[in-house]
Amino acid sequence: MSFTRVVFIYSSIVFLMFCSCEDTQSKKTKQSVQKNEKNVSTENTENQNDTLKTQTKDKNHAPKVMDEEPFKLTNENMKEFLLQYGKENPETLVRISTKFGDIHIQLYKESPVHRANFIYLVKEKYFDETFFYRVAKGFVIQGGNSDRKQMAQKRHDIGDYTLPQEPIKGLTHERGAVALSKQWVDNPSNRSTPYEFFIVIAKQGAHHLDGEHTIFGKVVKGMNVADKISNVPVDGSEWPKENIFIKAEVIR
Repeated sequence: MSFTRVVFIYSSIVFLMFCSCEDTQSKKTKQSVQKNEKNVSTENTENQNDTLKTQTKDKNHAPKVMDEEPFKLTNENMKEFLLQYGKENPETLVRISTKFGDIHIQLYKESPVHRANFIYLVKEKYFDETFFYRVAKGFVIQGGNSDRKQMAQKRHDIGDYTLPQEPIKGLTHERGAVALSKQWVDNPSNRSTPYEFFIVIAKQGAHHLDGEHTIFGKVVKGMNVADKISNVPVDGSEWPKENIFIKAEVIR
């Protein structure tokens, strides 16, 4: 064999070995990269699935926020509420303001439910923008209502309830007495309506009402204002021809 042919064969063998090593390394590198990419992809997918499961779990187990019903007075809860309210709000003097002047009403502690109810309504601003809507000349003036649409909504917001009688021994419907009105139909126990009150104007009193209503206060100042109101012009239903607005506030 000639020297030239030996050199050629040797060179060919070295070249093939080199190419074989290069291809093997590239294949290994490519396989490694593909494997890593697959692992990363799998890991990302698993993380996304875990996150989705956590979010779904949190959503399913999140506490539901329920809208609380606003508190309203009813015949079932009013006594307990008002007795507690009365302990926390012991005031007994209220000012009723009108365009004719102020009327001061002293409330009796001996009628705790009626007193607390009146104080509650005053502090809730119920009486503001109501009227002295009935003027029975020489008899009574009656307030705590109006012909405005807002009145029905205000009563709805406070509650639909009545008060049991709380008679105070020795009290009668003398001039200046303050009592709550009542429903005359289906009311055998003479329960009081909570929203409307009247002041006795009659000089001789209104004693035919004794036992029919709970007297819970008396006018201690401003009886002359009550008399002015009792003399305003009224229509055939004893409604004043001009509205007599009321604003009420607790003095002490």
